[in-house]
Amino acid sequence: MTDQKNLILAIALSLAILLGFQFLFPGSTPAPTPEQQQQTATTTSTASPQAPTAIGSGPVAPVERSQALAQTQRVKIDAPRMHGSINLTGGRLDDVTLRDYRETVDPNSPEIVLLTPRTAASPYYADYGWAPSDPSIPVPGTDTVWTADRETLTADAPVVLSWDNGQGLVFQRAISVDANYMFTVVQRVVNNTGKPVELAPYGRVLRFGTPVTQGYYVLHEGPYGVFNGTLDEKTYKDIQDDKAVRHTTTGGWLGFTDKYWLVALVPDQAAKVDTQFLHQSDGEGRYLATYQGEAQTVAPGQTLESTGRLFAGAKEVDLISSYADTLGITKFDFAIDFGWFWFLTKPFFKILAWIHSVVGNFGLSIMIFTLALKLLFYPLADKSYRSMAKMKALQPEMVKLRERFADDKAKQQQELMALYKREKVNPAAGCLPIVIQIPVFFALYKVLLVTIEMRHAPFFGWIHDLSAPDPTTVFNLFGLIPWTPPSMLMIGAAPIIMGFTMFLQQKLNPAPADPVQAKVFMLLPVVFTFMLAHFPVGLVVYWAWNNTLTILQQWSIMKRMHVKISGGLEESAEPAPSLPPSVTRKKNGDGTPKTGGATRKPAGRKG
Repeated sequence: MTDQKNLILAIALSLAILLGFQFLFPGSTPAPTPEQQQQTATTTSTASPQAPTAIGSGPVAPVERSQALAQTQRVKIDAPRMHGSINLTGGRLDDVTLRDYRETVDPNSPEIVLLTPRTAASPYYADYGWAPSDPSIPVPGTDTVWTADRETLTADAPVVLSWDNGQGLVFQRAISVDANYMFTVVQRVVNNTGKPVELAPYGRVLRFGTPVTQGYYVLHEGPYGVFNGTLDEKTYKDIQDDKAVRHTTTGGWLGFTDKYWLVALVPDQAAKVDTQFLHQSDGEGRYLATYQGEAQTVAPGQTLESTGRLFAGAKEVDLISSYADTLGITKFDFAIDFGWFWFLTKPFFKILAWIHSVVGNFGLSIMIFTLALKLLFYPLADKSYRSMAKMKALQPEMVKLRERFADDKAKQQQELMALYKREKVNPAAGCLPIVIQIPVFFALYKVLLVTIEMRHAPFFGWIHDLSAPDPTTVFNLFGLIPWTPPSMLMIGAAPIIMGFTMFLQQKLNPAPADPVQAKVFMLLPVVFTFMLAHFPVGLVVYWAWNNTLTILQQWSIMKRMHVKISGGLEESAEPAPSLPPSVTRKKNGDGTPKTGGATRKPAGRKG
């Protein structure tokens, strides 16, 4: 039993350490400095056949976003799931807001802003172009003013931008958007010069300033992509340190991800391209994700064409997977960070999403899913608690063996194993339900953390966002006192309920014989209450509900086995396990067996 308690204690402390490390040492990136927020600027065409990477001539003072949008002529974007505009100066995609997502749970709060113009704070945009082999050939740059064939881009009506370089080359950029978040950009060059011209197509995303990340160890935020079928994840610091990270690939994608949002370049999946992540700092920090195709020759009178895509939107699981399938984008579903244990995390999400489609509430989905898991593993729990009862009945013999072989640990372990084998008891069986719960816990934690479907998902009462911590706190009497405590004291109602259920569950278990272990176990509900108070409340709902089901399950099993419940397994009404013929129990005056030892009858004597 002591071995079992040690294992349970080790598991509990491991959970506490893992969760506590995440809470106490989030490792989030510092907020951008004012210098970083004053983003730069213009991109010039290069004198080499490589895509432009020099992207600034110095910091500029940012203006209000609305003012920045008003500074240039634009083509309006009016798509089913996004608003925005295309900047005709440079032909950039630099204005996208998401119609279905708001900054807060208030449905009237502003839409999520994803892409931002160059002259506003924290610019974030994408553009496309051509890199000429002959640097004397004028190609479109950041100051190029394009002509559009329509005023509004919709899912049904693409827009075509045109520009003539005045030397016989006519550049066109046809931009379309689907019903969700995928742009398709078709670049064309018509050669009317009378001689062949060699050009290489490129696409790039520019992000100015180092974004503030959530800092979770289990969640990737920053540059990443799939190159030759392999996912490569980098932090912003990696790019700062390495200056440039390059890949040559056929198929795949690259870009920048936040917790819920993604801006990613998707080159032609059949074309070989050179890619790189690059950081530049000349008075401001800025990051590039860029790809460039192989140089191609366009003959006189001919047209050269290159197609690329840009995803700019929310990382919805089904949508991302559908793009991977329908557009043939290599491992685009890797854009959602389901982690190393994706074989658990992804099915968990799929099940929760299906239940949600029936009941319409992700909190209820979590509870129903947890109940289903409990029913699935009920036979294992039944066997586990039966084994715990047998272990309790064997404790006197175990104590005797430990006392008898106190100076010979090897012999002591040998005799204990022989006792377990003789009585058909598995000392680790009581730990199995806890061991099973750990991967379930972390898989659900990952689902709550990374899937946007959980964002702003309400439960009941005061819980309006399962992906955020409980917004209440006991330290202002759950809002009755007009005072907002510091974040460390935000201990809401849901974590307190969870801690209470954890305490009740412990009362059903045998108390550890070691007083130190007993004190540690008494503190665990308090420790977990404080730690889980800062985790997504959906996880707290799961933990509290799982504890409640465990209490009911354990109580029913112990009741059926006629096990007396009084703060632990005190006595079993089932027949005691058979003991060796040479061992009899000493009894107290009232006839009950003593727990301190046994006597042996001398060999060869009767009665």
